[in-house]
Amino acid sequence: MPQKYILKSHFGAEKSFRINYKEDLTAEQLPIVTAPGGPMLVIAGAGSGKTRTVTYRVAFLVESGVPLERILLVTFTNKAAREMLSRVELLLKKDVKGVWGGTFHHIGNRLLRKHAKLIGYEPTFTILDRADSKDLIDACTGEAQIDVKARRFPKGDALQDIFSLSVNTGRPIVDVIAYNYNQFEPLTAEIEAVYGLYIQRKKKNNSMDFDDLLYYWWKLLEENPAVAEAYASKFLHVLVDEYQDTNTLQAKIINILAARHRNLMVVGDDSQSIYSFRGAHFKNIINFPKVYPDAKLYKMEVNHRSTPEILNIANSSIILAKEKFEKNLRTNKPGGPKPVVAGLTTVHEQAAFVAQRMLELREEGHRLNDMAILYRSHYQSMEIQLELTKRGVPFEIRSGLRFFEEAHIKDVMAYLKALHNPKDEISWLRILKLLPKIGPKTAEKIFQRLIEAEQPLAEIIADKIMALVPGGCERAFRQFQSIFARIIEQQGAPAEMIKIISQSDYYGEYLKSQYPNYRERLEDLEQLGSYSTQFKDLDELLSALALASGLESETIVDGQGSADKEACVLSTIHQAKGLEWNIVFIVWLADGRFPSYLSFAKDEEMEEERRLFYVAVTRAKDELYMSYPIVYSGYDGDVLMKTSRFLDELPSWTYDKWEIEHEMARDEEEAIDLSQYNEVKVKNRDKFEAIDIKDLFN
Repeated sequence: MPQKYILKSHFGAEKSFRINYKEDLTAEQLPIVTAPGGPMLVIAGAGSGKTRTVTYRVAFLVESGVPLERILLVTFTNKAAREMLSRVELLLKKDVKGVWGGTFHHIGNRLLRKHAKLIGYEPTFTILDRADSKDLIDACTGEAQIDVKARRFPKGDALQDIFSLSVNTGRPIVDVIAYNYNQFEPLTAEIEAVYGLYIQRKKKNNSMDFDDLLYYWWKLLEENPAVAEAYASKFLHVLVDEYQDTNTLQAKIINILAARHRNLMVVGDDSQSIYSFRGAHFKNIINFPKVYPDAKLYKMEVNHRSTPEILNIANSSIILAKEKFEKNLRTNKPGGPKPVVAGLTTVHEQAAFVAQRMLELREEGHRLNDMAILYRSHYQSMEIQLELTKRGVPFEIRSGLRFFEEAHIKDVMAYLKALHNPKDEISWLRILKLLPKIGPKTAEKIFQRLIEAEQPLAEIIADKIMALVPGGCERAFRQFQSIFARIIEQQGAPAEMIKIISQSDYYGEYLKSQYPNYRERLEDLEQLGSYSTQFKDLDELLSALALASGLESETIVDGQGSADKEACVLSTIHQAKGLEWNIVFIVWLADGRFPSYLSFAKDEEMEEERRLFYVAVTRAKDELYMSYPIVYSGYDGDVLMKTSRFLDELPSWTYDKWEIEHEMARDEEEAIDLSQYNEVKVKNRDKFEAIDIKDLFN
């Protein structure tokens, strides 16, 4: 017979339990797991054992006698729900499949199938995936008779993001466009018309997209009191994981379901709320005690992941947050090395420093799998990707495609390749097909004209080529010719050529209509231009990029000559949330880059940037390196960067400052001693302005 442990059950009476909760749980976790009920807010600090706590809470409820079907566990991935319930089964040695567990969308789908007719649907409704949704939106654009060729109109996936944000935040389309997608403001009326048709077509086709699963679930409960009461009575306990990531709609649903018994436990960390761009509402977790004045607040502050030195950085930063639940992470882990702050003269030296330090750490016995490089935006990985590839260090990118595989990077590179080699068919066809009304056949005709011409570059900007251009494309083609004429004049300056292409009205409008995140893509192109400043001509740049992209960075060979299947991780901080590594590098910690300049005028967004820094720091278990470039070589020359305010705010005792020797620079003669200009950086702290280094020396 298995040993039994006596404890008060959820219902208050003493009961024997299979699990030894007192032995298995920490002093912080035990009161949460064995709480009698009522509204509960659990602030679970980074690395404090949140998943374990939720798992044991479900097990405790089951052992207390709560029927399985009366427990609702809502998580943000179905995988998380499966893992938690699988652990419960292992703990209890019994099947718990009767528990309602899964994501909001999963549970919403389950309920809507039963009550579809109440919201005007048939129970057999189809769920549109993202690709299907995009196709339907494009069809609605056509039905609205919008001439997408006359002017750039957003594509289906861009409209999809606008519609989704509107549904998940409860804001009308006009407000979403004005605040989040102001490049589309002149098209607001047309976009609203498409949205109306999209809703109608979905109803007519008996189909829903993922956002509808939330919207109609809420609508079902809101407009049918009997249904709402039935489910509020059914679920005796409601548990919500990652509550800081819920949106307005999700919070409304949970409040309805918990209205009868009020046994609602929400678990999350306000300091890790970083997904407002997806519709997550920070105020849901902050205002929970106001919505439930009798809520019991629990804090989990013992971090089981990081060293005390790393937690000193995290605590010192987040304490300055304007709106938060007070907490101070602590750990029982032994001390380790202090985190390192390193200022490197250029972004290229920063990349070299990271790569060199990773190889040194590997020589010391650490695996690359235990290392990660984190950054605010994907473009900030470009130089690091190239440096790791050059050194043969394998890496895995979690933040998107490899830099030179991104569509907009390939577009601009195609211009340069066509200019450099006018016989490059692939490059010509790519850039020609970006033009409105030019498809594969027309692009092929134009290319054949060029290949037959004695001087293809002169031919592409000549008037007579217009005879091959279809009606409605004349204006765009003239802009295309203007770009080519200008970059032909700049063949000795690759960075200037990239600037001409990326900042042209024609390509800028194309990016705006094609991608909701067009600003980030423009930053990518600016970074490509910055990288190009080190090359004296186009031939040198294209050769370097071809060689870099042609290297296979898949293995590192050890001393015995055997392949070692390991790789470090490159990731945005958003993608890294919930993960951990022994050694973490955070790069580009310069004001305007991290935090992003887009947050400077918006207090709420700056607060989220601080939480993003906190998330980045708390991914590290043993060692943390934080670096920034001092000089940035942009389109307009060299500018002096200001250290991130998140670094400047840290007490000096929390980190070691490393001075990197100049031999890391590719050309020591070009190294600039910037130490005497620290005062300039501080003096301009409140302004994000480019400081021309030449001005400092005059």
